Amino acid sequence: MPSHDISWRDSIVRLGYALQVPDLRRRLLFIAGMLALFVAGLHIPAPFVNTKAIESLFSSGVLGLIDIMSGGAFKRLSILALGIVPYINASIIMQLLGIAVPAVQRLQKEGETGRKVISAYTRWGTVVLALFQAAGLGIYLERVGAINTSIGYLGIIPIVLIMTAGTSFLMWMGEQLTDRGIGNGVSLIIFAGILIRMPATFQEMIKLVLGRTDDLMTRLVSISFIVVIFLAIVVFITWVHQATRQIPIQHAKRVVGNRVFSSANTYLPMKIATAGVIPIIFAISVAMLPGTVAAMLLSSNSGYTQTSPLITWLYMFSPGHWLGGIIYFLLVVFFTYFYTAVVYNVQDIADNLKKHGSFVPGLRPGKQTEKYIDHVLTRLTFAGALFLGVVALLPYIIPVVLRIGSAGSQFLWGGTSLLIVVGVALETMKQIEAHLVMRRYEGFIK
Repeated sequence: MPSHDISWRDSIVRLGYALQVPDLRRRLLFIAGMLALFVAGLHIPAPFVNTKAIESLFSSGVLGLIDIMSGGAFKRLSILALGIVPYINASIIMQLLGIAVPAVQRLQKEGETGRKVISAYTRWGTVVLALFQAAGLGIYLERVGAINTSIGYLGIIPIVLIMTAGTSFLMWMGEQLTDRGIGNGVSLIIFAGILIRMPATFQEMIKLVLGRTDDLMTRLVSISFIVVIFLAIVVFITWVHQATRQIPIQHAKRVVGNRVFSSANTYLPMKIATAGVIPIIFAISVAMLPGTVAAMLLSSNSGYTQTSPLITWLYMFSPGHWLGGIIYFLLVVFFTYFYTAVVYNVQDIADNLKKHGSFVPGLRPGKQTEKYIDHVLTRLTFAGALFLGVVALLPYIIPVVLRIGSAGSQFLWGGTSLLIVVGVALETMKQIEAHLVMRRYEGFIK
């Protein structure tokens, strides 16, 4: 019996097979070209920008998260400053409307025609959200002196239009990558933006460690410890991301025309992290709001100082404080359950099994099967929520423990960044694997 073990050298060789397949090679080259265009856009500045004033605003708050999602374009206030976040928010809103609005539910069940209509609504929603977000950001930047213009608030108009156009361009790029590339285009854009930031983040952490007053050997050990922890976190995220609970499914014997299909046994795979990274994106947007409001009050000449009761109270509810950390963790758990219920319809799964003559051994099709799958999903969601909560808090725990900055200053350690990088990398490799296997090449994932 052939061994399923595979070395990393074999994986690289078999990955090279992808370049030998013309269609797959065109897709990979298209992805490379589009991402190169994305990187170029990150360095084209928007007009009337005071770079030094903008960089001082990124020590904390939701602005730092937006900067990560945009690949550093937000900190430089480039033409792609808003990144793809408005498109993600519009997509999430459409998914939620699919639960609450019957008209959207009907569109979701109309196949390709309904999908096109929902995609059009999502695009228009993206433009509207980008306009509002760009206008709010422009007003805020003008108030803190980050925009160099002598015409007051009228100088915000070009910035709003350029940022909205940049988000629309990234939305188009994401759709093109999905259609003509491999995997989800929006995820690839976020993936590329995070990877661009990683070398600079590593360099910043090493500088912080070397700048400590400890002896040289202690600092070198700390750097080695940082690398080991980082790799351990990546392995842990990968292991949980790949973990599944397999529910045995038995298919009854069927007769279709003159053909008889015998009974067979398969499995219904259920992932531990069913909701993916979406709960953290939701939770961090809510958890960062008090700290962001406090930063805006301090920088808007409103009379508030660091010792003002309102400012102190707002910072207590930010993740950097222990109370805010607990609230952040609970928000991640809540949104994990909420989004899992959105994307995983247990009733539909039970009904589909019943329609196709399939059943879970020992359980009656219908309500009994639905209750069992819901029970398993609830237990898996609890484990997935704890996993996401722990990973989300790593950026606020590890920097303090290792004395390499304030809580939340190093987004490299976990949370949204590593989950997206690991998840997108695994899914893209699986897509390439499927293309290779379909063309009778031996895959590189075992």
